[in-house]
Amino acid sequence: MPAPPPPSAAVPRRRWQSRLSPTLVRDRCYTRSFHSAGLRPAAVPLPDGAVVHLWLPPTAATGANPLHPVLLLHGFGATATWQWAPFLRPLLAAGLAPYVPDLIFFGASASPAADRSPAYQAACIAAAMTALPSAPQRYAVVGVSYGGFVAYHLAHAFPEAVERLVLIAAGVCLEEADLAAGLFAVEDIAEAASLLLPQRPEDLRRLVGLTFCRPPRFMPSCFIRDYIRVMCTENVKEKTELLYVLINGRKLSDLPKISQQTLIIWGEQDRVFPLELGLRLKRFVYLHLSSCPSLYHNPLSYHIQIQASG
Repeated sequence: MPAPPPPSAAVPRRRWQSRLSPTLVRDRCYTRSFHSAGLRPAAVPLPDGAVVHLWLPPTAATGANPLHPVLLLHGFGATATWQWAPFLRPLLAAGLAPYVPDLIFFGASASPAADRSPAYQAACIAAAMTALPSAPQRYAVVGVSYGGFVAYHLAHAFPEAVERLVLIAAGVCLEEADLAAGLFAVEDIAEAASLLLPQRPEDLRRLVGLTFCRPPRFMPSCFIRDYIRVMCTENVKEKTELLYVLINGRKLSDLPKISQQTLIIWGEQDRVFPLELGLRLKRFVYLHLSSCPSLYHNPLSYHIQIQASG
């Protein structure tokens, strides 16, 4: 049986600090939306000492057999609740049963292992799903950005479990050489880490500008610093290592092919992972590519119901 979720490992904050933090207020709202949608949290310990925190659909508590179980994997700058809270009710209304984990070193998931590869992330998620009581034997997987890398490895390593795949702005076909060639907004791995793990207001402003087609016109520095303090200061070393392992020495020739039916969703104006990376995937998957005009690196809401059920 999965254990109840562990208490937060975050540094304790005084009550007045929590009340004055807009980021913590939003975090609580997202968590509350999961509870109100009927999902419940669980923590699954794995043999190597890793712990995967995930949210289970209402059907998991009753043992009912869901028609369309779907595993939702968040991106690098998010957690399970921040990525997926706005889409839970549409997914449930469509008859889907969402399983929503925090990836290792995000949210409440952690591991003592030294492996930082997306393949290890995939193995942890697969093991956690297998350990669940009344777990579905097969399920669809939806991965956003970094979660798409993990989803791709999950589909390759566990084809008996992954029925179909949705990759949203997931640059699994990138090569390290693409950075130096000018395909991306960054030129090397170190710059990518400073962008995706922002520690300064100017870094976060740049990331928001690259990610959203209509970023906020006014972003007060006090709000930005609060967001960085709450969302971007935990497990920085481990997350930086995830990026280095993801990009360092990466070659397209090393990418395995997968056989699952795959839907790829991409913003045509994506400046984090350009659309060219989606076009490259034609050689590796049985796919349908849906590009979203005028959208950047956040095309998630464009096809949310199609993504898991189509």
